[in-house]
Amino acid sequence: MHPTVITIGLLCLSNIFMTFAWYGHLKTMNSKPWIVAALVSWGIALFEYLLQVPANRIGYTVMNVGQLKILQEVITLSLFVPFAVWYLKEPLKLDYLWAGLCILGAVYFIFRSDM
Repeated sequence: MHPTVITIGLLCLSNIFMTFAWYGHLKTMNSKPWIVAALVSWGIALFEYLLQVPANRIGYTVMNVGQLKILQEVITLSLFVPFAVWYLKEPLKLDYLWAGLCILGAVYFIFRSDM
């Protein structure tokens, strides 16, 4: 399998853990002390790092660090918006579209030398 495909897959899985670690406690642990939420989040984040570090190492064989970072941001926004709407019950706002268009511009500029 191509390193780019492996990188994207691992980064998607990593981002699922990251999103729950960073934001999941807002719904499920809002009555707990913040230190409890932080410790649980760190435990979840461990799985994020176990996927993210190999993803970046594999991706770095075919992309530069700027491309890896922008790819990460695209994946983050792509997974965060559905999470915010469906899990946290946040309203879907037009601002997410504008943010996505800005990131699309970043994708163009960071990858254009490879096109």
